[in-house]
Amino acid sequence: MERNELYPVFLKVNNLNVLIVGGGNVGLEKLTFLLKSSPNAQVQMVAPEFLPETLKLAGNHNVEITKDVYQEKYLEGKHMVVACTDKPEVNEQVYHDCRKLSKLVNVADNPPFCDFYMGGIVTKGNVKVAISTNGHSPTTAKRLRQFFEDVLPENIDDLVKNLNEYRKTLKGDFEQKVEALNEFTKGLVNKKG
Repeated sequence: MERNELYPVFLKVNNLNVLIVGGGNVGLEKLTFLLKSSPNAQVQMVAPEFLPETLKLAGNHNVEITKDVYQEKYLEGKHMVVACTDKPEVNEQVYHDCRKLSKLVNVADNPPFCDFYMGGIVTKGNVKVAISTNGHSPTTAKRLRQFFEDVLPENIDDLVKNLNEYRKTLKGDFEQKVEALNEFTKGLVNKKG
């Protein structure tokens, strides 16, 4: 059986510089996805043309719009890059430039040219669940996202905040605190017996 060997991380993209190369529908989708999860992300978009919806969304956030064709100089100072033009040769050039400069890169709809994938995400307050299908089925990730949106209670953020306050009151070493929190949260998981 094939195994998903991706390492899940949650990036503070408001502290990183992100470049999106492409201004079409896929560029809008990637920007929307990024800003939905991280409204204060530091983003620059480069493309010769942009959809009006992209310009409107960018204007409401911290997104720099650059009307130009892709050039390697746009990678300077960037931590992570998403290539989503309608020209495969440009996307692959972005990939090779990023690899040369040790930049994380995602080439939309081209898993071999990706260091990371943008999976399904469910956010309720401080709780965030990310879903990956290892780049094989974005539709499955979308359905799982919808499932978790329905299953996670709306007040889960209250629980997280209360547990954080409770954690601050606990005495003892790390193991004792973990044991107390595990005991306290046991009821969150319904075990089938």
